[in-house]
Formats: sequence, C-alpha cells, structure tokens
Amino acid sequence: MRPETNYPLYSIRFSEDGSNADGFPSLPTFEHTVGDIVDVVANGAVQKGMPFKVFHGKTGVVYNVTKSAVGVILYKRVGNRYMEKRVNVRAEHIRASRSRDDFLRRVKENAAKQREAKAKGETMFLKRQPAMPRGERTVDVKTNKPESIAPVAYDTSI
Repeated sequence: MRPETNYPLYSIRFSEDGSNADGFPSLPTFEHTVGDIVDVVANGAVQKGMPFKVFHGKTGVVYNVTKSAVGVILYKRVGNRYMEKRVNVRAEHIRASRSRDDFLRRVKENAAKQREAKAKGETMFLKRQPAMPRGERTVDVKTNKPESIAPVAYDTSI
C-alpha cells in the first residue's frame, strides 16, 4: 500500500452470516442524546457525513442531535495545545463509547463495599493501589549450580 493513501483507515469487516451483504450497515439502533460520550469511527460503507481522517478514532461528547446526524465536541492537537472542534457526522459513523464502563463499574463496587463497611462499623480504604513489589526470594546455590554461557560463534557460510 502506498503511504499517501488512506485505504484501510475507513474499511470495516462485515459479518460472515450474510447480513449486510450489500455493504450498507443497518440503521443505528443506539439513540444518542446530548451529553453522551461517543467514539467517532468512520464507516466506509457510508460516504455521506464522514468525519475528516484526523477525527477517526477520537472520543467526544454529543452536543447536538438532528434527524440523521450528530454533533460531537472533540479535541484536536494543534501545535502544543488542544483546540475544541465541533464536528457534525452522520449517526452511522459514531458508536457509544465504552471508556467510562470500568470507572462506573468501580463506582458501583465501591458504593457496595462502603455500605457493607458502614453496616459493620469499620472504615474501608477504596482507592486503587499500584502493584506492590514482589516478595523476597532466596536462591540456593548448592542445589542450583551456576552455568557459564558462552556466545555462539558467528557462521559466515551460506
């Protein structure tokens, strides 16, 4: 592939069972509302309302919803800063973002742990902790004799 082309950027794979056999995707089933967090992912089967290639793969917030398009606030790096960009794309080119799923799951788990701790009357530390260093180990030299390793000589024969 020539580096000047963006051929694989927008190409998508369709299901093997024959659905979407004509290449055009089914209508979007997810109704977006203002404030939703969405991913802009260009769909090559729909050329109308495509985002510019810089915005492909970006995550933003919906600020406007129309009949067939959605307005998304994205941030584009320009020089040494990020500028807010408002992009209008068709609904086929966006999908609900899963970026906050882990955070929301953690909030629910922490709330449940907090309720249990309060019922027991104890305090609970809920912050995430970095991975701690591994425990110490002792290597027995009598049973594990050290080996000397020599480099393999380079062979120039063809």
